[in-house]
Amino acid sequence: MMLEIFKTNVNDKEQASAILCLLNQHLPHCQVNFDLHDCDKILRVTGDNIPVTTIIELVTANGISCIQLN
Repeated sequence: MMLEIFKTNVNDKEQASAILCLLNQHLPHCQVNFDLHDCDKILRVTGDNIPVTTIIELVTANGISCIQLN
């Protein structure tokens, strides 16, 4: 099991929910969640064989900054 962490600029729960829905559709084998209490609005993705480039492309295509931290 791998863990990838991304810094985002998600502003609220509604925006986070929309991104989580999108990622769940494209990455059904991964678990995704946000930590909106963190100053970096962390997006965590756990699973086997995480497609980092795809995640960044999907999130940024929706107007959200997404930078891999680890």
